[in-house]
Amino acid sequence: MANTYTQCYLHLVFAVKNRDALIRKTWKENLEKYITGIIQGEGHKLLAINSMPDHIHIFIGYNLNQLIPDLIEQIKTSSNKWIKENKFSRFNFSWQKGYGCFTHSNSQIKAVVNYILHQEEHHKKKSFKEEYLKILKQNDIKYAEKYLFDFWENLGID
Repeated sequence: MANTYTQCYLHLVFAVKNRDALIRKTWKENLEKYITGIIQGEGHKLLAINSMPDHIHIFIGYNLNQLIPDLIEQIKTSSNKWIKENKFSRFNFSWQKGYGCFTHSNSQIKAVVNYILHQEEHHKKKSFKEEYLKILKQNDIKYAEKYLFDFWENLGID
């Protein structure tokens, strides 16, 4: 539509289902490239992506022409299929239900990108659960413990 201008930055977080189906360092970069292709193919701008053994962070300049749940579903469904087709995991890989989606302003881009790109160092001090609960609290999001991700602590998996 003419004379319509938007700017929306989203930080997406979702987790791997089942402790035995973890993202390995040997193929995490390929996964991130694959998901980047999905995001860019839908007209979003990838700002940062980083996967840990049990979860992934994605930061995008969001194209408002696609619904957020549709984008998440596309990323999860396509990457599940891709991981299985490439036999990256000897276990039945899938993503947990649900996701986190948090908005940020233009002035926060550099800090969020830095935060996502330095996940490995960050998780030497904080578990995924501690990190996720902190993000929920910072965004004043009310939650029920029973609906949070299944969290696994101290995995130490490469």
